[in-house]
Order: sequence, then C-alpha cells, then structure tokens
Amino acid sequence: MNTVNAPLVIIGAGHAGGRAALTLRSEGYSGRLILIGDEAHAPYERPPLSKGLLQGTTDLAGCSLCDSTRLGELDIEHWTAGPVLSLAPAQHGLQLADGSWLAYGRLLLATGGRARRLPNVPEHMANVLYLRTHDEALTLRNGLRPGSRLVVVGGGFIGLEVAATARSLGCSVTLLEAGPRLAGRVLPERLSGVLLDLHRARGVDVRLNVAIEAVLGGERAEAVQLVDGQCLPCDLLVVGIGMQPNVELARTAGLDVGQGIRVDGQLQSSAADIFAAGDVCEFRLHPGGEFQRQETWRNAEHQGHHAALNLLGAGLPFNSIPGFWSDHYDWGLQTTGQISSAEPSASRATADGGFVLFYLDAGQRLLGACGWGMGNSIARDIKLCERLIACGTPLQMPALMDAGVSLKQLLRN
Repeated sequence: MNTVNAPLVIIGAGHAGGRAALTLRSEGYSGRLILIGDEAHAPYERPPLSKGLLQGTTDLAGCSLCDSTRLGELDIEHWTAGPVLSLAPAQHGLQLADGSWLAYGRLLLATGGRARRLPNVPEHMANVLYLRTHDEALTLRNGLRPGSRLVVVGGGFIGLEVAATARSLGCSVTLLEAGPRLAGRVLPERLSGVLLDLHRARGVDVRLNVAIEAVLGGERAEAVQLVDGQCLPCDLLVVGIGMQPNVELARTAGLDVGQGIRVDGQLQSSAADIFAAGDVCEFRLHPGGEFQRQETWRNAEHQGHHAALNLLGAGLPFNSIPGFWSDHYDWGLQTTGQISSAEPSASRATADGGFVLFYLDAGQRLLGACGWGMGNSIARDIKLCERLIACGTPLQMPALMDAGVSLKQLLRN
C-alpha cells in the first residue's frame, strides 16, 4: 500500500483522540489528519456525564474539547459514518465500513471502551440505562424526576456519582454493590467507609454483598429481585459495573493485547507506527512495573497530548504521574501517584475534617496519596504530594503524619 504522503489517522474520537488531533495541529502538523469516531458529536470529556450534565448545569458544549466548526477550521476530517473493520499493520492500511482501504502514515488507537452489560437483562428494556456517552446521559437525565425510584447497580465511582446526583434531584435511590465495600478495588478501607457513611447520611439505601437474581418486567424493568428474595421496585435501573476496553480491532490485527493495547514507554504498540492512548492503553508507569490501564480524565488528557508528540517523531517517554478525582455532594476525593485498596503507610488530618492517606516504598519515598475534604479543599495538599512523588526524597514518618508540619515544608526540606 502506498504510504507516501499518507495521512495521520486517529481511531477513536473521544477525549484522548480529540486531544491528540488538536495537539497535532497546535504542534504544526499541516498534513492530512483524519479522526474516526463512533459518535456524531465532536470530542468531549466524560466526567461531566455523571455530574453537571445529569444535573442540568452544563451541556455538550460545556464539556466539549472543541466543536465541529473548530474541527473544520483546523482541517481535521471527522469521520462518523461507520467503524473501522480491520487493520493491516504490515501494509500500513485500515479497512473502512464500506470495504475500501485507506493507507496511513502513522496511526493512533484511542478506541476507549464500552459499558459492561448486566448479564441476563434483555436489551429491549427501555429504562435499563448505562452511562458511557452523552446521549445516554441525556436519556438518564430525562428520567431523574423528584420521587422517581432509582436502583443503581455498582458501587464504583460512576454508580456513586449517579446516586449523589439523583438524590440532589429528589429521587429515591437504592445502590447495590456485590462486594463488601464501596470502590473496594481501588480505594483503601478508610475511604470506602467515609463514602458509605456519607451516601447513607444523604438518603441512599446502600446495600453491600448483594447479588441479583433477575430483573423483572416486560418492555420496562419493573423491579430488581435479589438472590435473598427481596424485590426492589424501580422506575429506572442504572448499571455502572465497569468498562470493557475496545481491543478487538488491535487483537485481530495481531498487536500485543492484555487488558488493553500494550505499549512501550513511548506509547507505541507492538506494531510499527501504531500508538495507543486513553482508556484502552495498557502501559507501565516504570520500565520494570506492571502493565496497567488508567480510566481517568487526566490519563486521557496527558496520553492524548503525549501520543501526538510521538506521532510526530518526538520519541518522548511517557512518565506522567497518574491521578483522579471524584465529587460526592459537597465532598471531594482526589488522588495522585500509585494508590491501592491496601492499608496506607501513614495519614494526617486536615482542618475541615478530612484527611490525606500516604503510600510509601521501603525507602520512605512517597509513591502515592489520596485525600478527602470539603469541596476542592484537598487539591493543594494533593498537588504538593505530586511534587513530593516527583522529587523522590525520603520522608520522615512523624513529620508526614503531623498536620502541624506543612507538606510544603517537607517539600522544601
């Protein structure tokens, strides 16, 4: 396949793909640039879907990276007519939905993922909703009326944020979690506990260690029957049980795939001139570390930008410190670096009744931190923790745990 003057192509027009396309233009790339996506909308950010967009305080324009007019001004071809059917890495080509082939110079896979489906639930039930796209969020928002009975399946961040928004809109909310605690795969027990206490205090009927027997109804879900025999009537059923990465295209093309598309330190896949970024990208934080994926705003933003630089031949290693945030009523959770569900190494209290938890390595160097506080109050501490992680200086445990010793002082020392 003739690749002379072939375009740069991005498959996936979500946050990571959109950021990459905009970066390519801002960095001076003037050649043909094609952005292929599943949705008709221009690239947008996903965090507002479970917050501002559900609440009606923002709209698509408020969470978009740009609009269609701007894409046109930048001469970014945004194709939404159909999916890419297959890749031929050796020939630097991809097959389009109409069967034709397109040559590419370099390719970015930012294919993201799709919401995991609840097993044994008929697809036709109109009020069984998932939350992955803007259109799904609009459908859900139209059903969140005062007095509506909402059952949420999944005690991760999507489920919890939907529950908080629904309660603020006057809905009756029951949240079902199969595990023994909320967000138990990613958060330590203390944070799971404060989330549980807060949501219950705000009126969410949180049920842990539950299993669903069946979803009852015909055209619409009318109730959720639990294995223990309880039956929970519902007007809406929202499922937030995780995301399934869209790796099929890469796997069929012979690329190295684990839980995502595996890349090297420069975000390049196992095939020449094919890179990956965003939710679908499986990478190592350190050369000898474990492969991981990051389903966060920050990862999509940073990897989309970084992959674009390397598509242009920069050859830069990706070493961005991970992090995420999640809002619950008037409280906020923020993290930086490597955290886990394990017991943290140390903690300190904050002035507003919150706290910061720290994860250290054997040399007393900070690996990660997570904080809980009113509104955005914890942001400054988490930013300082990010700088402590970057500098890699061993820390004294008594000073780290002493709220009277500022983190800025530790950084200065």
